[in-house]
Amino acid sequence: MTSLAVEDTEAGGAELPLSEQAYRQLRDQLIMLEIRPGEAINDSVLAARLGFGRTPVREALKRLESDHLVVSYPRRGTFATRVDITELADISEIRELLEPLAARRAARSANPEMRATLRSLAADISGSDPRGADQHTLMRFDIMVHRQIYAAAANPHLEDVLIRYDNLATRIWCLVLDKIPSVAGHITEHVDLLHAIADGDAERAAGLAFEHVTSFEKTIRSVL
Repeated sequence: MTSLAVEDTEAGGAELPLSEQAYRQLRDQLIMLEIRPGEAINDSVLAARLGFGRTPVREALKRLESDHLVVSYPRRGTFATRVDITELADISEIRELLEPLAARRAARSANPEMRATLRSLAADISGSDPRGADQHTLMRFDIMVHRQIYAAAANPHLEDVLIRYDNLATRIWCLVLDKIPSVAGHITEHVDLLHAIADGDAERAAGLAFEHVTSFEKTIRSVL
């Protein structure tokens, strides 16, 4: 099986500030539920584990609170937010509007280098057998593909909003991941979407993005 490589699509080749590095590492651990919902978060322990000072970790936690991934209580401390399945409909409603917008914009606005990257991602998926991959690895790959599409849309405000809601949707997915036989089909859905964007077919890309989001919601509801 050809492996699906997961890369940091946000790095941009530049050296990131320590607070940004801490933020991204903690964000992705919270998204994948490696830091469990409701778990107490100690900034000193995190700083030691991640190899950062306490100041970058504290700055990261402030951002993560605005992302609704952690919550702080006076005199109690900071905790990973719980995953609320009842938010699925609200999150999906927003993504059903904005994911097609991002796909449409990406099809119209992506530069040649980005189109080549999207074609390469499609080829990686087509040349692999996701059915044999670890479920969590597939979810990380799913996150990476979505972030590439958001970046290709060339609207940083839209990208920021979509990353936030895709993160929340992924937490819901990870909560029920052991109940889903396989997410391989969800991954292979990206192939036609990536090709549509790379080919500049804006309306087809928008339609496929909408179908992808609704498929996600149906899959979750089928195991609730």
